[in-house]
Amino acid sequence: MLTLLKGGRVVDPLNGRDEVGEVWIEDGRIVAPPQGKAPDRTFDLSGKIVMAGAIDIHSHIAGGNVNTARLLLPELHRARMAPQLPLGTAKWSTYETGVIYAGMGFTTVVEPAVAPHQALQAHLELSDIPIIDKATLTILGNDDFLLSLLRDNESPAAVADYVAATLAATNSLGLKCINAGGAEAFKYNARTFGLDDVVPFYGVTSRRIVEGLQQALTDLKVPHPLHLHMNNLGVPGNVETALATIEAARGMPLHLAHMQFYGYGSEGSHGFSSAAAQVAASVNSHSNVTIDVGQVMFGQTVTISSDVLRQFSATGGAKPKKSVIYDGDANGGGIVPYLYREGDFVNALQWAIGLELFLLVEDPYRIFFTTDHPNGAPFTSYPDILALLMSRQKRAEVLARVPQDMLSLTTLPSIDREYSIHDVATMTRAAPARLFGFKDRGQLAPGAVADVAVYTPGDDFAKMFRRAHLVFKDGDLVVRDGEISHYRWGKALKVMPGFDRAINRRLEDYYERHYGISYNMFAVPEHILPRENPFEEVACAR
Repeated sequence: MLTLLKGGRVVDPLNGRDEVGEVWIEDGRIVAPPQGKAPDRTFDLSGKIVMAGAIDIHSHIAGGNVNTARLLLPELHRARMAPQLPLGTAKWSTYETGVIYAGMGFTTVVEPAVAPHQALQAHLELSDIPIIDKATLTILGNDDFLLSLLRDNESPAAVADYVAATLAATNSLGLKCINAGGAEAFKYNARTFGLDDVVPFYGVTSRRIVEGLQQALTDLKVPHPLHLHMNNLGVPGNVETALATIEAARGMPLHLAHMQFYGYGSEGSHGFSSAAAQVAASVNSHSNVTIDVGQVMFGQTVTISSDVLRQFSATGGAKPKKSVIYDGDANGGGIVPYLYREGDFVNALQWAIGLELFLLVEDPYRIFFTTDHPNGAPFTSYPDILALLMSRQKRAEVLARVPQDMLSLTTLPSIDREYSIHDVATMTRAAPARLFGFKDRGQLAPGAVADVAVYTPGDDFAKMFRRAHLVFKDGDLVVRDGEISHYRWGKALKVMPGFDRAINRRLEDYYERHYGISYNMFAVPEHILPRENPFEEVACAR
């Protein structure tokens, strides 16, 4: 079917396009205007804004921690029909996740933290999420096999082979490292762990773990750089950790996750202040570094993380008063519900710090739109965050309500910048495509997948982005005025870097010796998943 979208303002930063024009779709792809062919259907989008489908690079939508949070907080669930997995009836179910994302114009979402041993379950969940494409990042950095390679001074090639074998077995898009070495040190009763602290028994530092994983991904030519959850998350004064980590990257590509939780100084009577300006200045001067924000919004949420050390220390602030901490192979994890309150000094400053980062980082291709769903806020808050970024007046209204003694400890009241539609399209479409090496999405050039979101502009930016006027996924019209009009199934995106298969024999021996089971127990074979051709490969640079 040949489809014409005409008359809308087409905003496509990757191709330098911001104009009233046309977009043509055929066989699930964007095509050049055909010569001598009439469209089978035409959508007059005069007065509308046309963008590529949005890409969320960091949202916890599947895996062990997500399921544990669902079980811990049944009061936040509501009954839904058509469950396909046991947790399909949860409020934040796999099925509803796809519905809400698509209604806002998102067509690709990355789950950024899946333990290798939980990859099969995560992919089964992802296969139950309708409409959108998905991907996972696999966690390494506290596992015995990697730490042993580093302790024994094995070659960078051996580390790279192990990383590649893990990515291949888990059908992942890239690699996540969470508090490198910190979770392992937690097992030896460590309650703090920094960049140059040494992991007991292994004799390696967090710095060395990060360097080893960075080098492996570079050698493997995986498009997405190491996705790093740094040490000392959420601790006053942890800006020093963030700045030191940026320097420790040594100019190599590095992505720093949920940076808002690291933008903390220790000034003022509360011993807590914004250091977002320092972080932004460092990011601006290090072109090898990208960050996502992890914006806090006020309201009830639940924090979920494989940073078991941090989550253990956060249990005292749980609201409601219950939590789950588990210490297993590699990272373990923790689930701690939390209520961010507008009248709370610390929470208000966290809210401001995230917005400062959004507004002070200069290159829109190096800062990414996230709440670390659900840690800072659920992804349903995205439209409200966009409204805050696009309107200084909206920010001022909130600043007038929060504790006034925090205003002197943040630069937010002095920032005039307001995001434009072009800025939003860059941050949520073009930049993520570049970060992950996507050649076929985040843009509207001929050959791209026909993932298109159409919005009705207006003064109410939150309303505009909460309910897309139209959304096309692979050329199928799936959303009309924020409501699902057609259901379909997306793909799971993965990389397949080359590696020496001898590492698989080492891993088979390792699993047999330590667990008495086959290494293949944790692989994600395509035939087990309930969708036809469930994966799509994203090419590594050759």
